[in-house]
Amino acid sequence: MRHRLLGLEDVRRRNESAWLIPNDGSRDNHRLRDDMRRFPDSEEVDLVVVGAGAGGSVLTQRMARAGWKVVALDAGPFWDPDADWVSDERASHHLYWTEPRQIGGADPVPLGSNNSGRGVGGSMVHYAGYTPRFHPSDFRVATLDGVGADWPIAYEDLRPYYQTIEEELPVAGEDWPWGDPHRYPQQAHPVGGNGEVFMRGARELGIVAKVGPVAITNGRFGNRPHCIYRGFCLQGCKVNAKASPLITHIPDALAHGAEIRANSHVSRILVDDETGRVTGVVYIKDGVERRQRARVVAVAGYSIETPRLLLLSSSKRFPNGIGNEHDQVGRYLMVQGAPQTAGRFEDEVRMYKAPPPEVTSEQFYETDPRKPYKRGWSIQTVSPLPITWAEHVAAQGHWGETLREYMRDYVHWAVLGALCEFLPMPENRVTLADELDRHGLPVAHFAYSQSENDHQLVDAAQGVMEDLLRAAGASEVMTIKRYAHLVGGARMAARPEDGVVDAHQKVFGVENLFLSDGSVLPTQGSANPALTIMALAARLADRLAGPVSMVR
Repeated sequence: MRHRLLGLEDVRRRNESAWLIPNDGSRDNHRLRDDMRRFPDSEEVDLVVVGAGAGGSVLTQRMARAGWKVVALDAGPFWDPDADWVSDERASHHLYWTEPRQIGGADPVPLGSNNSGRGVGGSMVHYAGYTPRFHPSDFRVATLDGVGADWPIAYEDLRPYYQTIEEELPVAGEDWPWGDPHRYPQQAHPVGGNGEVFMRGARELGIVAKVGPVAITNGRFGNRPHCIYRGFCLQGCKVNAKASPLITHIPDALAHGAEIRANSHVSRILVDDETGRVTGVVYIKDGVERRQRARVVAVAGYSIETPRLLLLSSSKRFPNGIGNEHDQVGRYLMVQGAPQTAGRFEDEVRMYKAPPPEVTSEQFYETDPRKPYKRGWSIQTVSPLPITWAEHVAAQGHWGETLREYMRDYVHWAVLGALCEFLPMPENRVTLADELDRHGLPVAHFAYSQSENDHQLVDAAQGVMEDLLRAAGASEVMTIKRYAHLVGGARMAARPEDGVVDAHQKVFGVENLFLSDGSVLPTQGSANPALTIMALAARLADRLAGPVSMVR
């Protein structure tokens, strides 16, 4: 296995989570939870992390290993894969963030299962497992293409962190030719029916397609078993083969003294108005408002909840919210255009019998100077389960007996999805609404409008996917327009006039407040953001724990 070449013991020395998972047939080490260190609210801990998803869990694990006293607060529960996750689409709705939000703008984006998570592990509990890197060009979009924004860091700053996180998850896939060509720790998984359709159509059209990359074990990894190809990746992986922070970073964090405080909704960041430093957070647990003191606070909530929390934390020192001196909090929020195209085949495809993301092409990722639009898209298999398939069919206007016929025909269909790079625009933003949630706090209002460039990308991606499925032998194709992956809202920038955090993810104007989630991304590429969020969190941890700490 490739992991031997990459030094499996090196992985274990820096993150032992996979070896802390039980090896007795159960899915969770309850002893680690029962015996975890617990800090009183009155004690000033070194670090409070708000959110235990992709960015929060990595930061918590790294800083606990560095010897910091760390408390991670998450608004949702501490999931037990045995008790809480089921192989049932409808019964898995509790994994999603279902608190109220308002939406608006010219193209309102429905928020739900594909947009955010709830509970320890965050949305990676119910993501598909697809973990590509961003391309070097993603960090220089304004310079190269005259749109979007440049990052204040370069791809090379994240390259070593991409590699270490890929090893810890671990990621399986073929050698990757796009962006910065690289290898993955584990070999690619075998391909199911949907992947075979993609590869057949790609060969016919001369499109390069590769298997992976997925954060799903291909072979045993520590005490985590091989993927069994049950197809319910989006409902929480019952066998622990798919990576999520709940099993990839939280166990090691607990073993090194971190506290994970679940069902704790953070409502405010506390500030000393004289010094401008944060002093901790206010949170609600079991209906009671409590306060946790901290020397440093890192928010890893989400591209809607993080701006919302910054705005809710207004004070005499920060009357418009923390980090919002230049009205940047909540702006430049981005979704990805995610059209899905289905094709009907005479032979049975049975697309559910494999992880949803199997085969990918990033051939259309970069700007094509021959086209009227900037930037591009990627294509991957998506393999919806029956309820999601029914939504796809119903979106075409089919109902009643026609819908039932399409459902009976489910095993003959293959589905591909694109991720289109929508551009950051200042008017796409989060603000506070007049409506209150169950805690009495203003909910987030999310306004979104698409640019002409966005519309052109979606149309172009749809055309390629329909051509590819027809080339593979589809007798019928149908496409739905949809969205995925919110990022931005508190972006990284070189100047406070252009963003909310600096190149080290420190909030401008506040010496001990950091952001560690997808809200800091200035652009989003055509890649799923989880791996980049985790890489940024690992980089932030190195700077916080380094010989010359960023915290004064």
